[in-house]
Amino acid sequence: MQLDKVITLANKKVRLKFLALERSLRQSGCNLPIWVIPYDDNKFELPENSIWWEDKSFFQWLDSNNAHRLTRKYLCLTEKNYHFLDTDIVALKNPQDILIPYNGFVASCGHWHSQEQTFTPDSLQILKAKSTSWQRDCFNSGQFACDEAIYTIETLKEACVRPESISTCITFKDTKHEQPGFNLLVNISPISIYNLSFPPALIESTWAGDYPHEYLPYWKNETSKPYIIHWAGLRVDGSRPIDDLFFKYLTQEEKQEWFDMLPKPMKKPSFIRKQAYFVKKFLTS
Repeated sequence: MQLDKVITLANKKVRLKFLALERSLRQSGCNLPIWVIPYDDNKFELPENSIWWEDKSFFQWLDSNNAHRLTRKYLCLTEKNYHFLDTDIVALKNPQDILIPYNGFVASCGHWHSQEQTFTPDSLQILKAKSTSWQRDCFNSGQFACDEAIYTIETLKEACVRPESISTCITFKDTKHEQPGFNLLVNISPISIYNLSFPPALIESTWAGDYPHEYLPYWKNETSKPYIIHWAGLRVDGSRPIDDLFFKYLTQEEKQEWFDMLPKPMKKPSFIRKQAYFVKKFLTS
């Protein structure tokens, strides 16, 4: 796979996450342009070689169908040769180098063993009809790469509003996020789906939640070391050693801003002391 861009979804609220992602990519040697899909109108100033990417007509169509703003991410499926990365990700290696041997739709998450957030009751029936091993093709919609344009804008719209798809892709009848819709749209297309967790790649987990303690012992083999780390569904508050990989890309002022934004802890003395310790640790490192 020959990548020619990185795509993400952002607004001002996740500016610090975006900066950590962008800086980690640049440090890895990835100098590809970053296309940023605006989550809403709350934009911010992007660094060099990053641009806001939007299709206003498609976004208006989503709005007219009362779709969640996260469905703007579906726009990726009309492009080719890209890597999508949520903003709560940092790169450990250059994705361009890692993905050269692969084609089709490539993921690297562990949702093949925990599929519950990748389908709705409606879409599960479609996934099961596709294969007895449907779990193998489940993925996290926050990290994927593809060398083909799976849809055009028009065929994407058609796929989203089919009677069997609309509750999963547009109305979010049984979910609060776009992940089941994204899984459905990819799985009903003819594209091959490959997960780097499987042979021959067999990389270690890319999810920060799988590293509650020290992470380096799992990465002694450079070949199996993950190339990205994703904090999907997790709060980056310094309570895990692996959080260091996020904070290393923020300045002291940005770290302070980050901790100021974290929700205040419940009035439990031990928890307060614990959070105060981590704040002090990262603001002085």
